[in-house]
Amino acid sequence: MNVDKLWYQRHPLTWLLLPLSLVYALVVVIRRGCYRLGLFKIHKFSAPVIVVGNITVGGTGKTPLVIWLAEHLSNQGYRPGIVLRGYGGNARNWPQQVTPDSCPEAVGDEAILIARRTACPVFADPDRSAAVKTLLSRTECNIVISDDGLQHHAMNRDIEILVVDGKRGFGNGFLMPAGPLRETMDRLSTVDLVISNGVWQPGIPHMDLEDPSVVALNDPKTVKPLTEFRGQTVDAVAGIGNPQKFFDMLSQYGLEVIPHAFPDHHPYKLQDLDFGSGLPLLMTEKDGVKCSQFPVSNCWMVCVAARPTKPFIEQLDRLVEELKHG
Repeated sequence: MNVDKLWYQRHPLTWLLLPLSLVYALVVVIRRGCYRLGLFKIHKFSAPVIVVGNITVGGTGKTPLVIWLAEHLSNQGYRPGIVLRGYGGNARNWPQQVTPDSCPEAVGDEAILIARRTACPVFADPDRSAAVKTLLSRTECNIVISDDGLQHHAMNRDIEILVVDGKRGFGNGFLMPAGPLRETMDRLSTVDLVISNGVWQPGIPHMDLEDPSVVALNDPKTVKPLTEFRGQTVDAVAGIGNPQKFFDMLSQYGLEVIPHAFPDHHPYKLQDLDFGSGLPLLMTEKDGVKCSQFPVSNCWMVCVAARPTKPFIEQLDRLVEELKHG
């Protein structure tokens, strides 16, 4: 069963799953209420925390925004640090400080990607509150960015940013398993900022992706614009939350794409990349983190960067400035 058809198109199975979604909704509401009433502990910190998250299953473009946000805050004189779950990591001990050379099997692919793309300290831990505490105790950071964690209510936060996929939105609007939602739609009214990855609805700030560059998988010094592949047929690999978004982007730049979709955070093996075509092989930067040691040729990582629109930046700067005054 294709989940996209179930969640983003009309499908009769949706109605059969609705009772389970109602149970899930009840659990979400009760859990959130327990934190609001003080029945569950909320951990507070010595520095403000900005959460970048979503309320849908699958990728919406959080990580490029986190990378942009870290650079933006650094340019304004802050010392940001970044925490995240370390999804897919199997480290025995947490928290883990993440470096560009960390092992993807230990801390996950997204953590290493962020460490490579920013000059910020990065800590991973399924318990994000523990990650924040460790980050602040070991570094001189004075503001924290959490990649995801909107539903991690035990972690106190000062600013919440909700990212929406501009093309898919919230699908059929139902909670899991009948739909893609992890929280009810009223969450939109409680966050501080909403931004869409691509244009979504009038009046909602959005971000675009700058023209991508491609980096040779085995030679990071070899970089060229994606446009150099225009008109060529390529194999394309994506093990992300929404692989089709990556394939569509390549097509928009004039590439003839042979798509190869894998599950999100797929643990690649060398044979996964052997398509026997001899064509150039393009993959997401997140996939490249796990494949960089493979002895493959003519393989490229596609690197993208977020560019939020001016209204979002102005709203964000105003909220961050207010943090200085409590």
